[in-house]
Amino acid sequence: MKNTKTALVTGASGGLGLEFARLLAADGYRLVLVSRNESVLKEVTAEMQSLYGVEAQYFATDLSKPENVESLLHQLQSGNISIDCLINNAGFGDAGYFLEKPFSLHHEMMMLNMHTLTKLTYALAQAMKAKGHGYILNLASTAAFQPAPAFAVYAATKSYVLSLSEALRYELRNTGVSVTVSCPGPTETPFHDRASTRTSKIMKMGMMKPEVVAEQAFKAMKSRKRRVVHGWLNKLLTFSGTITPRALLIKTTHDLMKP
Repeated sequence: MKNTKTALVTGASGGLGLEFARLLAADGYRLVLVSRNESVLKEVTAEMQSLYGVEAQYFATDLSKPENVESLLHQLQSGNISIDCLINNAGFGDAGYFLEKPFSLHHEMMMLNMHTLTKLTYALAQAMKAKGHGYILNLASTAAFQPAPAFAVYAATKSYVLSLSEALRYELRNTGVSVTVSCPGPTETPFHDRASTRTSKIMKMGMMKPEVVAEQAFKAMKSRKRRVVHGWLNKLLTFSGTITPRALLIKTTHDLMKP
């Protein structure tokens, strides 16, 4: 049976992206999977086809480079691939102090976490709006709710994602296109290996399983909810941040994140 709905997932080769691919496949979506790691992506695509019987294809590309984002969009258009569900999952962080890291790293992070997400959302939401239906799920973080010394650029990019998502959701409220933003706390994924955050104090407070976070985010998206913060502790921390004096909040966040 040919799939009639198609989902695009970025960062699909592992972690939350892989879990989203499995949930979408189980829900009958045709898949377009995007990641830098071609060998793993090829295996994931084969897994989706074999286990779930869905059509799946992949694009191995580095989405932190604007020209690759444009190329992906061009390939979707030339292939007449219409996207009904967009999951902007690709992103990375890097723990450490702002001036001690090369600016090229900050730039790459900002391009992937913000520019790529914004460009894909802009391009694909246009078509969704024209059709009168669609889902967009953007991955932010509990880091989006406060400044994070020693994780400054990452937290700032996720604040952008949170703000953009909630504003865009309102703009699209009468179009049939919904925007949901997922705000996970520490989650057991390869993210923390690249971000060098496994030794920070906040990790000792416990990490959620990626399949649990993905399922909660997926359900929130399908229910067209505005936002989901995952886990009771993360909900508590997020709420407490709204009543904590700003200076104390920043100091506390630094204590939790510092190398």
